[in-house]
Amino acid sequence: MNEYVIEMKNIVKTFGEVQAVKHGEFTLRRGEIHSLIGENGAGKSTMMKLLYGMYPINSGSIVINGENITKLDPKIAISHGVGMVHQEFMLVSDLTVLENVILGFEPKKGIGIDYEKAKRDAQQYIDQYNMEIQLDKKVSQISVGEAQRVEIIKTLMRGVEIIILDEPTAVLTPQETRKLFEILGNLKAEGKSLVFISHKLNEVMEISDRITVMRQGEYMGTVDKDKTTPLDLTKRMIGREVFLNIDKTYSKIGSTILEVKDAWIPSPKETSKIRGISLHVNEGEIVGVAGIDGNGQSELVEAITGLRRVEKGNILLNGKDITNMSPRKIRDTGLAHIPEDRNTRGLNRGISIENNLIAVQIDESSFNKGIVLDTVAQDKYAAQLVKDFDIRPTDYKTLTSSLSGGNAQKVVVAREVSMKKKLLIASQPTRGVDIGAIEAIRNTLEKAKKDGAGVLLISAELEEIISLSDRIIVMHEGKITGELPAGEANENNLGLLMMGGMTDTSEAGKGAVTL
Repeated sequence: MNEYVIEMKNIVKTFGEVQAVKHGEFTLRRGEIHSLIGENGAGKSTMMKLLYGMYPINSGSIVINGENITKLDPKIAISHGVGMVHQEFMLVSDLTVLENVILGFEPKKGIGIDYEKAKRDAQQYIDQYNMEIQLDKKVSQISVGEAQRVEIIKTLMRGVEIIILDEPTAVLTPQETRKLFEILGNLKAEGKSLVFISHKLNEVMEISDRITVMRQGEYMGTVDKDKTTPLDLTKRMIGREVFLNIDKTYSKIGSTILEVKDAWIPSPKETSKIRGISLHVNEGEIVGVAGIDGNGQSELVEAITGLRRVEKGNILLNGKDITNMSPRKIRDTGLAHIPEDRNTRGLNRGISIENNLIAVQIDESSFNKGIVLDTVAQDKYAAQLVKDFDIRPTDYKTLTSSLSGGNAQKVVVAREVSMKKKLLIASQPTRGVDIGAIEAIRNTLEKAKKDGAGVLLISAELEEIISLSDRIIVMHEGKITGELPAGEANENNLGLLMMGGMTDTSEAGKGAVTL
């Protein structure tokens, strides 16, 4: 009997002139959890999409259960027992959980759908793997963690034995991640084979049997979990050591830079509406905002930066009321902003690195001579930022559309931090970037704090929030459920607050969290 249920050898995949996978190798044993890791653009998700038949390979071979597969699409992959749970959930929010689970594979009763059979079959999987799913609820009414479990049930209902999970914990609380790992352990015990794609090395070390590393489209080797370390894996991923634990300094706290006073902020989603939030940020500190995506963090940032109107309450920057002022006037009052979506609001991908770096300062005297642009000054400024922030390639005339995710994010960070504003709002600053860029961006935020700026950090990564912040605020459904000094915060108490628990502020129970 073949040792492997999956064998991918000498895989090559190109998209136009871009070679996404130059040399891909991957094997999967029956009843194991095999993690696939690498920087952004390393080719790991592409490799698994090739296995699931979403793209055709250019060359190489894919063998499933001993059979060489020459033609693949998702339907053929499922027929060979391969399913995939995507990072972006493929669920219809207005349908019930049960309707989503059977969508496209509905059991028939005459000319109609046999919902009773569908419910029995789904419930069998729910009970078998201890999934905790409510089949009659609409997807719009369930938590992110439950939606993740629905995707797994949906995959199992198609009869698969091999499940690919692409960044499955990206939007989960620590408690939801624990639940997911329990389910994955149950699936493994039943003989299922699992591929776990992730950038979180602590999770990879916890859940894996084996780990495969890719770098720049190349296979860098496979190791047993028990024979490696996070440091070793990092070196394989990017070719050098990386230090994500910031040597946090406790700067002298200065005057209040930002005040949000009883702000009410609208949103189309009920869980994102801001209902009477108050907070402040001082000079020389990083205030972290933790919470599951979609609980009002984006609305709060948009209100502060002038991108969303405030219904009631006030926002003060440097003592000046900026409530409902234009984004430009707010910037001029002393605000820099790293937006959560660099492509929509952070960059113009059709222009050069240089033009993006000077975009918000183009009308300042340092970059023009009367009505004529000072191209020499612009070139000098761009060259210095490219050097200081290690933006690659170093040619600042390069179009931003050709940059990797990490380097594109560095352009945004360089532009905003270099203006040395009193308040820096950093919203998901390391989302979607590789481990090397994460290190650089975190060090940049810490330096901004040391230089006296107040930093409001919004991040879905609890490790990042705890590592960088001096104080941590937690949001749930548009409200603040707690505030903790970073020294008292951990993934457990923050996770409980993210699910709606409240901090006990009494002397007897100060710092405790209740649900």
